[in-house]
This record gives sequence, structure tokens and C-alpha cells, in this order.
Amino acid sequence: MSKTVLVSGGSGYIAGFIIKQLLAEGWTVHTTVRSLKREPELRPLLGGTPENLTFFAADLTADAGWAEAMAGCTHVLHVASPFSSKPPRNPDDLIIPAREGTVRTLRIAKAAGVQRFVQTSSVAAIAYGHGKGHHHFTEADWTNIHSRDAYAYVKSKTVAERAAREWMAKEGAGMEFLSINPAAVLGPVWSHDFSASIEMVNQLLSGALPGCPDLGFGIVDVRDLADLHVRVLTEPGLDGERFIASGPFLKMIEVAQILRAGMPLEARRVPSRRLPDWLVRFAATFNPLIRQVVGELGNVRDASAAHAFERLGWKTRPAEESIIDCAKSLIERGIVKV
Repeated sequence: MSKTVLVSGGSGYIAGFIIKQLLAEGWTVHTTVRSLKREPELRPLLGGTPENLTFFAADLTADAGWAEAMAGCTHVLHVASPFSSKPPRNPDDLIIPAREGTVRTLRIAKAAGVQRFVQTSSVAAIAYGHGKGHHHFTEADWTNIHSRDAYAYVKSKTVAERAAREWMAKEGAGMEFLSINPAAVLGPVWSHDFSASIEMVNQLLSGALPGCPDLGFGIVDVRDLADLHVRVLTEPGLDGERFIASGPFLKMIEVAQILRAGMPLEARRVPSRRLPDWLVRFAATFNPLIRQVVGELGNVRDASAAHAFERLGWKTRPAEESIIDCAKSLIERGIVKV
């Protein structure tokens, strides 16, 4: 059987680890980037040869390049998704390209004869808009995008996955579809292009935060997440499935404590105290980035990965390892100065 897979968003943090594992396991990989000018920079980092790793120029907002990228592929891992480090002025600036980009890649994949399409969604499509408190979530849950808790990124991931499943129900006969829904992704970085989750460790290490807000996240290691993506490519009987990818839920103060215990010299600027909620709310009046997550104060969102453990035999490494490896790599690459 041909083992050729398209991984969209090849310059991204998660996609890079997926590509490395696919190449190690003998897959031929096609990957998309917005500009082929990135290829000389990316190829040495990702590995592979021109025979088993090919770059294609394609963007989520246009059809150009996608058919060529999918030609000969039996599988698609759709990892690319729009993201902004700053809250967009209009939520549609994220929502529309996420939705239309996903449907576009599904449509072109179906026309290309792709057998299985895997969407990298997010726990953001599961765990928001359910009110304050301590919640436990499974793959059966969906985010309420009409809630005040659902900021632009959360809405974009939810709308994109909903749109994908609706399109598949109407148009996707003959092609299998499933989604992977990761929590905050940590672990070593392979370039200066990394996920927004890494910024939490960056901010803690650099001393940019005077204390830790009462915020938390489920954590998954990028290497384990890549392994889950590769596992679902060939496991039979997964059409329509949804897999949460998450380890434990940790508050920022717990992440800070792990850093201070595991690397006390390098983590000397990591805060050791919590910030009072009133101070975070006050800061939110001036900072749009804080404003969009201030509703998260005090919440605990446990998202269970039991389904992936039981159905696929997937495992996650200790969160402490992911956090320390992340911090060490940020220092080694000069992203954080200690």
C-alpha cells in the first residue's frame, strides 16, 4: 500500500514533530507552507530527502496548491489553523479562515481520492462555555460558542470542527474522517515557530510575570501528540472518531513549582506566589490578551484521554518531563536568556 500523507502547516510546531516521526516510520510526506522560501530553512530541521519529503505552497484562504499537494496521498493530517498572538479585532478574522480552510481541504482531499482525513482540532472545541467550576470532559462534549467564555480562538476551533463534521455527513461518503483534540501543547521546541502554549513557560522563565494567575491547562507533550497522529493514520475502524489528547490539568503555580524544583538555577526568576484575582481583573482592563482569559480564573477543565488510551494504546509521558524539556530547549535555543 502506498504510504504517502499530506501534513498541512509544515512550518508549525506540532506539524514538525509529526513529520519527523512519519519520516522515521517510512512514510512519504507532502507538506504545505505559505511560501516555498521557507523550504531551505525547514528541510534541515525536519530531515528527510527530496524523495520522501516534498514541500508545496498553499494557503488556507485559497484553492491554489492544494490539489498538487494532495496528489498521490492516501491520508491527510490537517494540522494548519489560523492563529493570532493578539486578540483579533473581529473574531471572524480567525473563524472564517479556520472554517473555510478546513472545508476547502476536505473537498480537495475527497476529489484527490484520499482515504482518511484527520483534523487537528482542540480541547478548545470541547471544554468552554460550561460555566464556572471544576468540570470533567469527554469527547461527547462540545464548547458553547455563544458563551462569554468562548473567545475568538475557542470559537474558531469549535466552528471549524463542526463544519468539518457537517461537510462529511453531506459530501464525504467514501472518505474516512476523525479529529484529535489536544490540550495545551508543551515539550521541546525545534525552531522559533512554536505553539502559543509554550509562551506560558517562556513568560514564567523570563520573569515577565510577577506572580501566577489562578489559571490552568491540560498539558500534552508534543512528542506524544505526534505519536497519536501517526497511530490514527492506519488503525482500522476510526471513521467519525474524536480523541482528546491531554495529560493532567495543572495550574500555572504548579507549572512554576515544577520549573523551580527541576532547574532551580535557570528558574530563579520564575514566580513563587499566586496573583490575586482582583489584580488580574484590573490588568485585564488594560491588556486585551489578559481580558480574553480572565473568565478562566479559578476554573478546572479536566479533559479525559481515556478513549485514546483504551482504543489506541496511546500513552503520555509525565507532565514534569514535558515542562522541563520545554524550558531547557527554550534556553538552549536562546529564546529565553537566564
